[in-house]
Amino acid sequence: MFRPALIAAVCLCLCLCPLHPLWAQSTNAGTIQGTVLDPSGAAIAHAQVVLSNPIRQFTRTVTTNARGAFAFPNVPFDSYSLLARAPRFSPALRSISVQSAVPMGLELKLSLAATSTTVSVEAASATAPTVTANAHTNVDRSLIAELPPTSPGNGLASLITLSSPSVAADSNGMFHPLGDHAQQTIVVDGQPISDQQSKLFSTSIPENAIESLDLITAAPSAEYGDKTAMIVEATTRSGLGTAGIHGSFNPYYGSFGTVGEDASLTLGGSRMADFIALDAARSGRFLDSPEFTPLHDIGNNSNFFDRFDLQPNASNSFHLDLDAARNWFQIPNTFDQAASGQDQRQQVKSINVSPSYQHIFSASALITVNPWFRRDHVNYYPSANPFADQPATLSQNRYLTNWGAKADLDLSTHGNNLILGTQDMQTRLSEAFQLGLTSPLFNAVCVDASGNPVTAPGVSHPQNCASAGDTPNPGFMPGLLPYDLTRNGALFNFQGSHNINEAALYAEDAVDWAGVHWSLGLRANRYAGLVNYTAIQPRLGGAYRLAWTGTVLRASYSRSDESPYNENLLLSSTTGAGGLATNVFGAIAATPLQPGRRNDFDTGLQQNLGRYVQVDGDYFWKFTRNAFDFDTLFNTPITFPITWDRSKIDGFGLRVSTVAVHGFTLNSTFGHTRARFFGPENGGIIFNSPLNTGAFRIDHDQEFQQTTNLSYRHGTLWTMLTWRYDSGLVAGAVPDLASLLALNADQQQTIGFYCGSQAATLNKPITSCSAPYPQWGATRVAIPAPGTENDDTNPPRIAPRNLLDLGFGDDALRHTEFGVLSARLSVTNITNTGALYNFLSTFSGTHFVQPRAVQLRLGVSF
Repeated sequence: MFRPALIAAVCLCLCLCPLHPLWAQSTNAGTIQGTVLDPSGAAIAHAQVVLSNPIRQFTRTVTTNARGAFAFPNVPFDSYSLLARAPRFSPALRSISVQSAVPMGLELKLSLAATSTTVSVEAASATAPTVTANAHTNVDRSLIAELPPTSPGNGLASLITLSSPSVAADSNGMFHPLGDHAQQTIVVDGQPISDQQSKLFSTSIPENAIESLDLITAAPSAEYGDKTAMIVEATTRSGLGTAGIHGSFNPYYGSFGTVGEDASLTLGGSRMADFIALDAARSGRFLDSPEFTPLHDIGNNSNFFDRFDLQPNASNSFHLDLDAARNWFQIPNTFDQAASGQDQRQQVKSINVSPSYQHIFSASALITVNPWFRRDHVNYYPSANPFADQPATLSQNRYLTNWGAKADLDLSTHGNNLILGTQDMQTRLSEAFQLGLTSPLFNAVCVDASGNPVTAPGVSHPQNCASAGDTPNPGFMPGLLPYDLTRNGALFNFQGSHNINEAALYAEDAVDWAGVHWSLGLRANRYAGLVNYTAIQPRLGGAYRLAWTGTVLRASYSRSDESPYNENLLLSSTTGAGGLATNVFGAIAATPLQPGRRNDFDTGLQQNLGRYVQVDGDYFWKFTRNAFDFDTLFNTPITFPITWDRSKIDGFGLRVSTVAVHGFTLNSTFGHTRARFFGPENGGIIFNSPLNTGAFRIDHDQEFQQTTNLSYRHGTLWTMLTWRYDSGLVAGAVPDLASLLALNADQQQTIGFYCGSQAATLNKPITSCSAPYPQWGATRVAIPAPGTENDDTNPPRIAPRNLLDLGFGDDALRHTEFGVLSARLSVTNITNTGALYNFLSTFSGTHFVQPRAVQLRLGVSF
């Protein structure tokens, strides 16, 4: 491990250069600071300084102090326009690019209006494209506040899905960045979190605690490892630099009995400040349901976040993030499960403590040290009567504890922006899990003459089927027989614990040479868990601006080693190929899940089209050995990591953005992904559909998706229309007519199976179909024509869907002695489209998108 290196780096940096007074900031954002002067060099007090990026709807305004000084902390890396103006002076406009955590010092001189030509300030013009090798999307708080509401606990995931071009939406806040499943690292104020952050596994920071997001989808810095398909750099809200006490309280009520509030309180100050966010919600549709009408789907969520900042002087700063959250929810039932009285529930408790210290040595050097402690505790509860659970009774008690530290030295000198760093962390896993089959037909030993599963009382082995007048079931899973409670089996019981140790040294430099902006990185990573490995990961990228068009061309290569998912890693590493269902547990020597080794290539461009429009596009290609995914147990939130032999993923993402024109703003994203995976598979428990052994399209694969956000603002009044189109993820469980006929009545009516004029219903399934194609099919799943289905080139898919959301509000409805009142009305899925995210997916289960939902939110800010 590199713990001695981490300690040495901290000690060395604390003994360096003399101190210089500069503002400090987060490591995943920059700071712009400076002074505004008159022609004689005297300070101009009370000058207004505006930092903006109209394409991102990013605007911040500050006023200079008596010394003419100003500062913008926590500025996301991007290009900006900086405007300074004061009475009797001509305004000064400067274009700047923030690409380093080292504070940027500026001096702005204003000319007297009577003796100088006035500077023409085009406030609505797009900023120049950023010359950088990475592809990224910045999401500012102004957009966050207007996007449509989601189910409780899904805020961060929804922001990512609706903002990034190469993300396919999935159920329960899950998403697929660039064809991967959950291969993202979320960095909160410098703390890297590569474990799952959806509400099924943990609880992410509350949405109203986020100041900005930077979504990086290509050329990740060598600072980041583990999971690099997407890097989400989140900067939280801070009270530093504000004055007085201010806050907000926003209660809301909506469809499905949803009631909640989000509240914030800021204790501002120039040296010490505190920001608090407190969110709570309850809903009758907490999770995405396997039925369009939610059954047994009540849940609640509460989340407390506190950011404390202390800056005793301009060279030293300290901040502390505290986060405590709890999710409790019922597991949604199908109609059959509701009839049996199934009452499965889950509770997730999360806590996170993350202090950070930053010291500035000079105008070109700073060090940041981030230790942290994070714990998730997951309890899954079965029904009181095990046989009310169908098709199995389940329980789980799991802990994931992650603690560690990270230290970065940022140097900006001689045209280089250099980061030298080290990271050391440990993840402690503790897993307890039980499973028992409760349906004699789920893993039937025998089938009748028509191939239908039969209970066959007393028969516990396929070779005994003939004595009962039946035949052996060709789909029988021998590994589950010992745990079949209907055949004198016992509960499968697993308990295990293990520590996963990871350490890294890294260096990243950004330098301009030969007209190209180069990003050069190297990461050395050591992983010691169920397997041990050491990896060297080079990163290389370049960007070039074409002078005659202003086009920025970029290309990058990244080598990364993807660490296994930690959730249920211990159990899944003991089951071997095909999972527990195929193997008699303990009878084989299972291979623990190995790390993934990836080569990632990306090319892209960014171009302004006139003054108002900016286009940003990328093509990516990734090849991975030991590609990761999840095995989802039935329709529950219990998942197990699995690996495939390899994957080949490619696709494109495109973003079109405009500045505000007469109050209107348009942001559209487009994406396509081709995700090809190759067997064999390793790990898992029970799979919802048969596993592929050759090349196939996994359910991360989507031919096309787009999101358009059209907004209009007039003063404090605003409205936003969101249109999301998804062409449909792969649904491999129903490739042909025979697979449709094999479904039960509930499954048939879920996908809208029809044969001629007959449509399957809950009480009347379709058991035979002689109608010619295309007189049979499904309304919610696109099934290839007979003879054309191919797992690799023409798989079945979820049917395309269009979802429309509308929101409008007034941010200053009325001024009262208590504060400013606001109101907002939102309608999601306006057309009440009954569409699916997935169906009998091995990796996700079956889930409907949310039906039409209306929400009214009132608020007061002070």
